[in-house]
Amino acid sequence: MSNESSLSSTELNNRIRILEDNIRQLIEQAAAASGERNEARIADRLSQQNEELERLTRERDARSKQEPPKK
Repeated sequence: MSNESSLSSTELNNRIRILEDNIRQLIEQAAAASGERNEARIADRLSQQNEELERLTRERDARSKQEPPKK
């Protein structure tokens, strides 16, 4: 996803939870994978998911800094 700013806060948080679950599943698959080809494919996918998670987390953090304090 390249346009995180178009997501609502709820959508952003949901996407972050999905990515965290995807990463957990990929780590489990990597532990069970055998063969260089499978390991490389999982590693590539894990890297992509981590990059997206970092982008979304930065966006969420930036939004929280812009929100006025709650009373």
